[in-house]
Amino acid sequence: MQPSSVDSVDPVDPLGSRHEAAPSRRGVARTAVLLVLVWAGLLALVAALGWAITHAWQASVDPWDNDISRWFARHRTSALDGPADVGTLLGDTVPAFALGAVVVAGIAVWRRTWRPVVFFGLLAAGMGALYSVVTRVDPRDRPPVRILDGGLVPDHSFPSGHVGTATAVYGGIVVLAWVYARHARPWVAPLLLLPPLVLLARLYQGAHHLTDVLTSLVYGTAWLATLSVLLLAGVVRDGVDRDGVDRDGVDRDGT
Repeated sequence: MQPSSVDSVDPVDPLGSRHEAAPSRRGVARTAVLLVLVWAGLLALVAALGWAITHAWQASVDPWDNDISRWFARHRTSALDGPADVGTLLGDTVPAFALGAVVVAGIAVWRRTWRPVVFFGLLAAGMGALYSVVTRVDPRDRPPVRILDGGLVPDHSFPSGHVGTATAVYGGIVVLAWVYARHARPWVAPLLLLPPLVLLARLYQGAHHLTDVLTSLVYGTAWLATLSVLLLAGVVRDGVDRDGVDRDGVDRDGT
């Protein structure tokens, strides 16, 4: 009797996935080109918006942007300082991406597939690279209020790294759970509330203008959606996950 395809291990799969067929070189190349093009387009759009905010639109944007920052500063209280610190911590690059990496590694080993690792790696790399480039080509001063988060680079207000990180990490975890762990969906869905909470925390602490944090939320969501479509959309077909488990969490062979 010939061994079933379910038990065969594709030598190309670095994690020994038994269920996902290795993509063709042409498919990988096409996906890579699309990802580069989308990332470059996002970079161009965000950089152009940053230039407009700091140059062409500065006289019209700064007054109300600064007024919003002053409003948050006027409403600071000792009761809100602690939650704002927690919100900032949730968006810190190192702890947030470390948490995401642990979750992704667990999913990858559990489901024996390399896709979550590639997905999350590209998510983190794309967000980090875009932020690094834009903050250097479009320097913007922090809001004219007392900043509660000390040690920030004075002219790296646009865009918000914390909000971008929160959008990528917590949104990415939710996407992976939606694809690979149906029964975990109700438990991870509340993570979608964390990016807006981080956004409010950064406004409260005076670290960013409203346009800074909204820009990060939008481009972070766009990059997350792009990777989800190009890398994960084909995982679920005809009600059965391509990794061999149906949507009720039961293997195809009934075990």
